[in-house]
Amino acid sequence: MQVTVKGKQLDVGDALRTHVKDQLATLVGKYFGNPMEATVILSKDAHLYKADIQVHVGRGILLQSYAQANEPYPAFDEAAEKVAKRLRRYKRRLKDHHERQNLTQLPVMSARKYILEADGADHEDFEEETESTAEVNGHQPVVVAEMETAIEMLTVSEAVMRMDLAELPALMFRNRAHGGLNMIYRRPDGNVGWVDPAGTPGPVKQ
Repeated sequence: MQVTVKGKQLDVGDALRTHVKDQLATLVGKYFGNPMEATVILSKDAHLYKADIQVHVGRGILLQSYAQANEPYPAFDEAAEKVAKRLRRYKRRLKDHHERQNLTQLPVMSARKYILEADGADHEDFEEETESTAEVNGHQPVVVAEMETAIEMLTVSEAVMRMDLAELPALMFRNRAHGGLNMIYRRPDGNVGWVDPAGTPGPVKQ
């Protein structure tokens, strides 16, 4: 597995770089014989060291974890342990998912995703703005970034697994049961919400 280690406002020495590469390769290698690649970013913010880990273990399967500590080694070790826990939790499902992908290539919907600038306008200024000015300005959100993405065909349990592995707040997917767009999201109470719009198309032939 190719492991890239980067430092952000931090000089990553040879000893730390070797520790990161060896630990991550050993950890992921227990569950995947041929993982694709991993990126680890180590940074320092004030007195805390932070570790961000991204591991691509297969097509569409991304693991992400984050941790911080007073020293860089504990920060990485804690983030790596989070990766290990998720791999242990989903070991069987990841294996089944990987085998199913090798047997059947399900259709993927191409899409574009955008990052919009947060609205920082003052509320009082907004109220004082006339209707005609609002029409001219349009209050259109500013697009900060635009990129290609793919919406995959998944079961609900597969979608929940992917959201958990990547520590995502939400995930859009096409429900394998009927081909329609679905959304899952993490609720404030820790449970997972699932949106399945009414009137979705009929079963998808596979």
